Order: sequence, then C-alpha cells, then structure tokens
Amino acid sequence: MVIGKGALLVTGAVLGTGILGAKIAHASEDHAHPPHYPWNHNGAAESFDAKSIRRGYQVYREVCSACHGMEYVAFRHLGEIAFTAKEVKRYADETEVWTEPDENNEIHKRPAKSFDYFPSPYRNKLEARAANGGALPPDLSGIVKARPGGEDYVFALLTGYDNPPAGVELREGLYYNPYFPGGAIGMAPPLADGSVDFVDGTPATLSQMAKDVSTFLAWTSRMEQDTRKQFGIKATVGTVIVAAAAWYWKRFKWSTVKNARIHYRD
Repeated sequence: MVIGKGALLVTGAVLGTGILGAKIAHASEDHAHPPHYPWNHNGAAESFDAKSIRRGYQVYREVCSACHGMEYVAFRHLGEIAFTAKEVKRYADETEVWTEPDENNEIHKRPAKSFDYFPSPYRNKLEARAANGGALPPDLSGIVKARPGGEDYVFALLTGYDNPPAGVELREGLYYNPYFPGGAIGMAPPLADGSVDFVDGTPATLSQMAKDVSTFLAWTSRMEQDTRKQFGIKATVGTVIVAAAAWYWKRFKWSTVKNARIHYRD
C-alpha cells in the first residue's frame, strides 16, 4: 500500500497536536485535585441543609464579607430556605449599602432593605485591588459554579493551607495551598478553630465552618436546585401514572377488540 505525502502530513499533524495537547495538559497540573465529599444536597432526592446554610451565612457575614461581596444574592433570598422574614429584615437593617449618586454626584450609606443585594466591601474594583496588593477578590455569588470541583474545591481550599514543601519558596504576602492553581495564594487562611461563635451552639471547628460556608456558597450558586428536584420528582411520578393508565387502557379496554373473531356464514 502506498501512502501519499498528504496522508503523512495529516498523520504527523494529528500526532503532533496530540503530543502538544498532552504536554499542555500535563503542564496545567500544577495543583492538587480536591477529593470528592459526600454532600447531602447532591443526592437525587436530597435538599439543602437549612441549618448548615444558616451557619454558613454566619461564617460569610463575620469572616468572608470583609473581602468578598455577593452582588447577585439579595437578603430576601435568605428567607426562601433558612431564615424567617423577621430575621431577614434584621440582617438587612444591620447592613449598610451605598446609595445612588445624588444631585451633587455624591454617594452615602443607608441601612439595607430586604430587596437589596449583599454589598461589596469596596466601592469599586480599583479600591478592591488597592486593598489586596493588586489582587481582585472574586465575587462569591456563583463561586461554586465558577470553580472546577465546586464545593469540593471550596472546602479543600479552606482547609488545605499548609507549610510549603522543601524547595518551594513563596514571596512575601503569599501562602501555600496545594489546591490553589500554582500553589501560592494571596488570601491568608481565613478560618481557624473558634473563628466564629455559632448561634445554635455547634462547635466552630475549622472543618465545620468550612463545610457550612461551602454549603452556603453551593446554595447561592444553585438556588433553584431544590425546586428543580421537586419538579423532577413530580414529573417522574406523573409520567409513571400516565404510563400505567395507558398500559391499562391498551391491555384491558382494547382486549375485546384485539381478540375479536369474525365468522362468515356459508
């Protein structure tokens, strides 16, 4: 069999692309992959844990909100799953948000309302970068969807801070975390045992706080998840009922027609 030059060129290009892709994929493996944790809310018929969301919001409010905003989450959303209307109003009243510019092009702060969205700790991105050494703290509204691994990644990141391995040197202001791309992260370890005092009395260990705030962030990223699961269950049950009724109609109601015989007289 004779192979033309064109076929050889195409084959070489394919193999070369494959090798280059493998090298790129290998080069991107500069961080550890988070293990998979058995989150209850990821089950086919499981819903979010409201108590964990309450604790997770407390962790966000008392720790994470100092650097991270959630511009797509409003206070009223909290009342849809874990908080009463009175609690939502109280949390909003305790928070200040920036007003729109007035006639003098000046902005002021006012107590938030239930329809207001969680405020950013900074007025703009320039101020955020200036306060964080040039780095821009990401918005946490959809962080679980935005990061490969979802809540597994968030939990692993929060609990994965460690001393750098031998031969790895970090410049000042960076911390070692094997789950962060590159291993060097500018965010100091945000959580430690006892960082918050949970209202419900749950011991505030590092893993407990990381688990609760990861659950909270998973919910803010997928608020519609429980509603979709409920609709899916209802649709499945309805489909089974309709299928059973159709089978009954075909099996019994049409049995006389299907089994009918025609006799002709001579």
